[in-house]
This record gives sequence, structure tokens and C-alpha cells, in this order.
Amino acid sequence: MRVSLSEADFARASAPLGDPLALLAARYPGDSGARQPVHTVYGGAQLFKSDTPARLGVLALRTLEEFAPHAATFGQAIDLGSRAETVYARVVEKLKREPVEDFRIDFEDGYGNRPDDEEDGHAAAAAIEVAKGMREGTLPPFIGIRIKPFTQELMRRSTRTLDIFLTTLLDAAGRLPLWFVVTLPKIQVPEQVTMLADLYDALEPRLGLAAGTLKLEFMIETTQSILSPDGGSPLPLFLDRARGRCVAAHFGTYDYTASCNITAAHQRMDHPASGSQTAQRTSCQSPLTAAS
Repeated sequence: MRVSLSEADFARASAPLGDPLALLAARYPGDSGARQPVHTVYGGAQLFKSDTPARLGVLALRTLEEFAPHAATFGQAIDLGSRAETVYARVVEKLKREPVEDFRIDFEDGYGNRPDDEEDGHAAAAAIEVAKGMREGTLPPFIGIRIKPFTQELMRRSTRTLDIFLTTLLDAAGRLPLWFVVTLPKIQVPEQVTMLADLYDALEPRLGLAAGTLKLEFMIETTQSILSPDGGSPLPLFLDRARGRCVAAHFGTYDYTASCNITAAHQRMDHPASGSQTAQRTSCQSPLTAAS
């Protein structure tokens, strides 16, 4: 079939698209196919033990047996109709087998501000418990820690906790748990993400970890993380500054709505101020600005 354009014509026309399309593919690679947790439980670091997820499952089953001991009661409570028996059986099985999919050992809101010696001790103790859980197979599939925000007042404390936890864990276990991640809360400027990525670059060789091993996730819970001073979205900058280390973003409903001066009675995921932010967790392998 006769055509008017030669291969040389096509090459000249398509050449300017080469680099932009390569960058686009790198930025939006699509879903990896790897498992993602459907929920994340945050618990104070001072309380964490290697069997905490299993104990939460026991408490959940006890509560279910007390308030919905039968499929009919359970189904009526949440309007399941004919699906009640199937769903109830699956819920019970899940609570027995894997009640927590993702646990975040919390050194921030669920922990509070404590004397340095006390937080040092809890950082080391939590790491020892994680190592024990790795040996005994009691950890959930996903686990990590939430450090304090990188503010002027807290960045040194946050860094020390991160260092103590990781150093103690690697000394005790020799490796990280699968899917281990560090949550960076209350991000306001891209440089806070840069700092964590830089700390990872320094820590990995000293801990005997391969480059790029340490991962992070964003906690989107400030107005500054949604709208920058110039009126744009800083979220793509956060992703750039993570340098390939971001695996997820969590939306902090209550802190975000509080930063919008919304009273506690109305701080919920479906509040209009939350808008499209109501996805609790989104993979950074998807366009962050579209689903945060």
C-alpha cells in the first residue's frame, strides 16, 4: 500500500517524544501487582509487643462474639441480606488467621513527647520485639514505624529514634521484615522528604543494606501538603524528592480537617474539605495527585 511519509519522516517527527514518554512511563509505571494492605493499624510504640497483632485479633473475635454472635445478627447490623452467612464466615476466618494486615509502631501522635531517655528505650525495645516477631512468625505481612515530623523542634529527636530503631533491629535480626516502611508525618515542604531520603542514603551502607532498601510513605495531613504558597500542588515534588523510595501515601483525616479549623464533631473522611483525599492509603506507583 502506498504511503507518503518515509521512515526518516517518522523518525524526525517522533524524536522529540522519546525522552518525555520515557519520563512519563517512569513517573506513572502503573500498579506493580504486589500486594497492598487494605488497612493500617497505628499503635503507640510504648505498648508494642511481638504478638500485638495476634492479641488484637483475639479482642476483635471476643467483641464479635459479644455483639454479633450469629451471622443473622451481623448481617442485620450492616444490611448484608443473603450474603450474611458467607461474609460472617470470612470475617471470623480472617480474624483468626490475619487480623491485622499492616501495623505502624507509632512514635508520633499515638506516643506523644517524652524524655529522650524514655523514647530511646522504647525505640530499642520496639525493635527487639520486631526481631522476636520475625523469628516467631507473629508479625503481620506489612509493618513499619511512624516517626515524629521533621520540624525544627522535632527533627533531631525523630532522626535519633529512626537510627536507634533500625540499628537495633538490624543488630538483632540481621535484616528488615518484608514490606517494612517508615511513615513521615505532617509534611509541609518537599525538603522534609529530601531529608529522609538523604538519611536513608547515609544509613544503608552503615547497616549493611543494599542501596534503595529503605522505603517511606507520606502522611498527607496538612493544608501545606495539598496547596503550596504558589497555588500549585506540592505532591509531585514530594514524590520526586523521595527518589524512588515512596511506596504509599496515607491521608490523615483528623489532623487535616483540624488544620482546616473544622471542629472535632465534623472531622470525618466524607467531609467536603477532605474532597478526593478520602482514600486512606494509595500506592505511590499510581499518580499520587490523583488518589491521595
